[in-house]
Amino acid sequence: MISQAAERRLRVPSNHLMLELLGSGDANLRTVESAFPTVRIVARGNEFLITGPADDVAQVETTLEELLILVQEGEPLEDGRVEKVIEMVREKVPSPSGVLSESISVGRGKVVRAKTKGQQEYIRAIRDNTLTFGIGPAGTGKTYLGMAAAVEALLSGSIRRIVLTRPAVEAGERLGFLPGDLAAKVDPYLRPLYDALWDMLGPEETARLVERGTIEIAPLAYMRGRTLNDACVILDEAQNTSPEQMKMFLTRLGFNSKMIITGDVTQTDLPSQRESGLVMVRRILQGIPGVAFVELTARDVVRHRIVAAIVEAYARYERENR
Repeated sequence: MISQAAERRLRVPSNHLMLELLGSGDANLRTVESAFPTVRIVARGNEFLITGPADDVAQVETTLEELLILVQEGEPLEDGRVEKVIEMVREKVPSPSGVLSESISVGRGKVVRAKTKGQQEYIRAIRDNTLTFGIGPAGTGKTYLGMAAAVEALLSGSIRRIVLTRPAVEAGERLGFLPGDLAAKVDPYLRPLYDALWDMLGPEETARLVERGTIEIAPLAYMRGRTLNDACVILDEAQNTSPEQMKMFLTRLGFNSKMIITGDVTQTDLPSQRESGLVMVRRILQGIPGVAFVELTARDVVRHRIVAAIVEAYARYERENR
């Protein structure tokens, strides 16, 4: 069925907002036009005239309205946010502007923002639950957003320290076979966590907090026998934990603490006969109050666009060859 022709007008409250909405050299407008080639968009003064097939015109109108909400709230239309709004409008995601406005303050005026609906749900789950599992492929922001939430909690005073850990089991290597002292042995495994902290706090502040013990970064094996109070504890690469290690880690939870567990169940480095603790824990803890499982997908990948295509291609291949 061919959509009937339609015409809509959208008025923008001020010249300043109109300029922000259009973007430098009308770049934002051109992005919308490219996404909806059947629609004609004319900007005159403080008004848009939108004409074309009714369904597409309605989507363009919604896209411009959501972008207008963002600029009215002082949110910059950069880092692919126009494309993200278009994508969410097409997928009928409620309130794309609300998704992109979800943010975490990491100090020094820096804010980490959600870029997808899945990321928004993940941020909210961390804030609302004691244990949050962020499960999804590479590039979905599960570790970075978890780190940002921990930094925000530390800076606000709601916790007193951050504890970051990963299992040191990757590509068949074990600590005992690696050269150097303990720091040299574990550093390659923990480097992604340092990188995220440096990006948010800077190398000097990160080093100062690590030296004071406010931020602790250690292999998972060093969690045994501890009770972690007043802390945000992040377990990264949790797909490489055994069921016993996962149980050990979760029972370290102390008073006034949160745990964030991240991993990709399709990328385990455990021996083939071993079940991942992250896979098992989903069956065991589902439905317990205060425990949230957030499943991120290729739609939540925020790296280069080809990464999402790679993730989808591998998932399709694995489904077809089971």
